[in-house]
Amino acid sequence: MARHPSLRMQAEWEPHAATWIAWPHKESDWPGKLACIPWIYAEIVRGIALGERCEILVRDAKQERAARDVLTRSNVSLKNVRFHLCATDRVWTRDSGAIFVKRGNELIATQWKFNAWAKYPDWKKDRHVPELMARKTRAPRLLVEHEARHVVLEGGSIDVNGRGTLLTTEECLLSRRQARNPGLSRRSLEWVFATYLGIEHVIWLKRGIVGDDTHGHVDDIARFVGARTVLAASERDRKDANYAALQQNLRDLNRATDQDGRRLEVIELPMPKAVLMEGQRLPASYANFYIANAAVLAPIFGDPNDRVALDILSAVFPTRDIVPIYSRDFVWGLGAMHCMTQQQPA
Repeated sequence: MARHPSLRMQAEWEPHAATWIAWPHKESDWPGKLACIPWIYAEIVRGIALGERCEILVRDAKQERAARDVLTRSNVSLKNVRFHLCATDRVWTRDSGAIFVKRGNELIATQWKFNAWAKYPDWKKDRHVPELMARKTRAPRLLVEHEARHVVLEGGSIDVNGRGTLLTTEECLLSRRQARNPGLSRRSLEWVFATYLGIEHVIWLKRGIVGDDTHGHVDDIARFVGARTVLAASERDRKDANYAALQQNLRDLNRATDQDGRRLEVIELPMPKAVLMEGQRLPASYANFYIANAAVLAPIFGDPNDRVALDILSAVFPTRDIVPIYSRDFVWGLGAMHCMTQQQPA
């Protein structure tokens, strides 16, 4: 597969100019828990703002005042924070926002179609998020099309090493359930990735984790942390519902190669014990961390494996602060640090 000669999607650990997020507002995303979510956001903004701007989408002036109040009371400096008026349906900017690529030193905002994971009806406001991000960054907007079709893709369904290799899952992009692009083949998707993201090689894993309403996002199971290094979610309990899928993913990753045919280094990242809320299993995973310039924001769940996961991240990212974010309530919204952020390359 030939890479596009000019476009390149950078790895998340490469330098950022900013990180984009949207301030929480939807009660039904965190039933009974919404009041505590802005305070979790404050800790996330603090970690981001250590080394880059945090661009925050708010739906109106009232929400901006509320956000400023929470951040100020949490002793978060607003020096590296900017607010933008933009109504959203939800806050999962990783999926609804623009995916930035570079053409040489030029920033390009690729605009994919967002349809709320082919599951929910409320996405009409979120579809305007990429336009705002492109306008505010003065980045040319590139509509992602294949045979006159606007291609659906969420940022959480892919992960890249910045050198031409992309991770994704068959469950998310090829399944007939929650089908994003019905009729679009694996070969066609690989052409799209090559054309718009500069991808030479795609590693297709099988399935994601139980409780993930996106139906298989890769950012809960496997993440590049180096050009040839992948952190992969691992479940050792044979009785756990995630055991078989995660073991299969590990086998596939250990056989996989990068764009140059070199084997990957696969580091196992444990899973927390099942996190349940009102009888529902939630998509709790340590793999849903976010790599900011100065810090790695890491979800923790009050689990014995919290310390193990943090130690692994610390070893992989020795020059960044590892910032644990308590996420047992946050993941009630069915996402964590990576789902809510979208990086803007420097």
